[in-house]
Amino acid sequence: MTGPTVAVPQLSLADLAPEENKAKIRTRAEALPEDVDIACFPEYALTGFVADNRAFSGALTRDEALDFLADLADDNEFDVLAGYLEQEGRTLYNAVAYVPDEGDPAVYRKRHLWGDEASVVTPGEERVVIDTPAGKTGLLACYDLNFVGESAALTDERIDALFVVGAWPAEHSENWRLLCRARALDGVRWLVGAGRTGGGSIPGSDQTTFAGRSLVVRPDGAVAAALNRDERDLMWTLDRDVLDDQRAFVGSVE
Repeated sequence: MTGPTVAVPQLSLADLAPEENKAKIRTRAEALPEDVDIACFPEYALTGFVADNRAFSGALTRDEALDFLADLADDNEFDVLAGYLEQEGRTLYNAVAYVPDEGDPAVYRKRHLWGDEASVVTPGEERVVIDTPAGKTGLLACYDLNFVGESAALTDERIDALFVVGAWPAEHSENWRLLCRARALDGVRWLVGAGRTGGGSIPGSDQTTFAGRSLVVRPDGAVAAALNRDERDLMWTLDRDVLDDQRAFVGSVE
């Protein structure tokens, strides 16, 4: 096989507790095998989230998030993807950062907000496509999966992989799995979905139980590897030959 090895350390989070989450993420990252090229953590991984004004107490500036992730990437010699609640002035964003071991980071702000999230968080405006060891890669967050227009736009960008962070409710976990499969097949590309597990941790806020169910989907829409809800590591190599063979089989995806 030729291609990068991706790890998804599936984990539960502490809402509005960045230092606790960062410590947990560092521990999980340091336990990964040496052959990992990219480690993907879920939506709001650094900060957790609640859908009210208490969210400000757990938010990070972009510099704070990127500094931590850059140290994590440098210490472990792999690229890192992770979500966090980003504060810019008095505005909050659901952000996803991709920080390479070597090179410049990129940040995507979730464009489609779910339910009460929209009462606290401002939607992003820009789509983000980056170069990763998996090739041209698009970034999405959770509810973005529901919007075929996002997938179509990224297909136009001729991406080779789609990295998705999620905090999907457990009661709708089949939707997460179905949408991940569909979005991989849409553009004939690898998809890596990093899902939050566990439950909400702030009294008086939504006590959602999260689906977990992190997965890797092949370019033909088949699930290559998946977890349930336990806190384990998913590992898979995104074989370039599999991508090339599937694109040759179905023809152009332009």
